[in-house]
Amino acid sequence: MPTALITGATAGIGSAFARRLASDGFDLVLLARDAERLDRAARELGDVYAVRAEVLAADLAADEGLAAAERRVRDGVDLLVNNAGFGHGGRFLDVPLDNELRMLRVHCEAVLRLTHAALPGMLERGRGGVVNVSSTAAFLVRGTYGASKAWVVSFSKGVAEDIAARGGHDVRVMALCPGFVRTEFHERAGMDVSGIPEALWLDKDMVVDTALRDLRRGVRVSVPGVQYKAVVGLSRLVPSSLVGRVSSRVGRRYD
Repeated sequence: MPTALITGATAGIGSAFARRLASDGFDLVLLARDAERLDRAARELGDVYAVRAEVLAADLAADEGLAAAERRVRDGVDLLVNNAGFGHGGRFLDVPLDNELRMLRVHCEAVLRLTHAALPGMLERGRGGVVNVSSTAAFLVRGTYGASKAWVVSFSKGVAEDIAARGGHDVRVMALCPGFVRTEFHERAGMDVSGIPEALWLDKDMVVDTALRDLRRGVRVSVPGVQYKAVVGLSRLVPSSLVGRVSSRVGRRYD
């Protein structure tokens, strides 16, 4: 059976990836910080889908956690989903610097290091995929969060081009850029999203379905939902100053 490693695997988009991939016959490596929650998720997925679900309790913002994740990825995975991430409950200068640096480590350094650990084995086997979960915030103005997600998009596109130049056409690297998805993300960040229109909310299973379909097609930047394809398209056409004024306000109220 192929094996998929998913970071941030116990909630939201990560848990949706785990369920979908288990139903597709993937053995799983589930990575998150909460060992108890990991064990519960692994038991449920193993029981329901009859797959092997391995757990790795690790904090990707810590040296030892990131090193442990790298070692497991180097042991061999067929699909890597770099999904772990979080938001901040405030604007820049309202957030402690350590929290900003931790975000960069999880969103950028961990993505880089795990992608780097996964690709040599995938190229040697002649197959594999990496999905780096970004956000439509990558195309807007969203402080450190948006900047880190913009890095994920640029990094993924660059690596995909490098892999193609090596002839690794059956090894795919893709950035996934969802918009608002109903998960624990906003509550954990202390964000008040009560004013977000219903039309802007995406279902996490639809996001995963779109991601896996686009990965098979060789898409390098996947944007689920026609509404968000329109948002991304408009962001490239309107003046950057206007994009900044609008995007810095939408969904930026904090509890």
